[in-house]
Amino acid sequence: MSISFDRYWQAFLDTLMMVGVSSTIAFIAGIPLAILLIVTAPNGFIASPRLNSIVGAFINGFRATPFIVLLVALIPFTRLISGTTIGVWAAIVPLSISATPFFARIAEVSLREIDPGLIEAAQAMGCKKWDIVRHVYIPEALPGIIGGFTITLVALISSSAMAGAVGAGGLGDLAIRYGYQRFDTQVMLVVIAVLIALVTVVQVAGDTYVRWLKNR
Repeated sequence: MSISFDRYWQAFLDTLMMVGVSSTIAFIAGIPLAILLIVTAPNGFIASPRLNSIVGAFINGFRATPFIVLLVALIPFTRLISGTTIGVWAAIVPLSISATPFFARIAEVSLREIDPGLIEAAQAMGCKKWDIVRHVYIPEALPGIIGGFTITLVALISSSAMAGAVGAGGLGDLAIRYGYQRFDTQVMLVVIAVLIALVTVVQVAGDTYVRWLKNR
């Protein structure tokens, strides 16, 4: 059974929707989490070891859970948020929850690599805590953050394909329903090729932007 171009195109758009929305949520939520981990660390300027441990344990718990397990475990929550457990919007919920702690840890590493001398200099100049975050932490760590976000995007593309196993839609769903279950090798090869191309475009674009940030 041949599949029309329109079906491939719709699956591609569904994948872009899942990855686009969930990555945006992960970016918006992940950076504040990373900053919170940095500033509440024992050597941070708002040191709070207990809060840091709680947030760290929360993030590690979600990071340690395989996505397919998280996808199933979050079904009640997904139904509560989106009103359904299948389709693109239902997949966005677990994708966002999985990607946010992943990106937060990567962003934390970038923030942690900032020269402590810069922070001390800003404090000596009388900068407020928020000003240090906005004018020192974020600008200095931005190339690393963007590099980490690129890795997160690639991981989300992989996870969105995996979500097709439970009827999330997108290229993964197309590959499973028409490629695997109906033994159509052509569909599998086309989906794999599109996913490889998509990952390549994202990685090249991310690397290019990181180089521009470092050289500007």
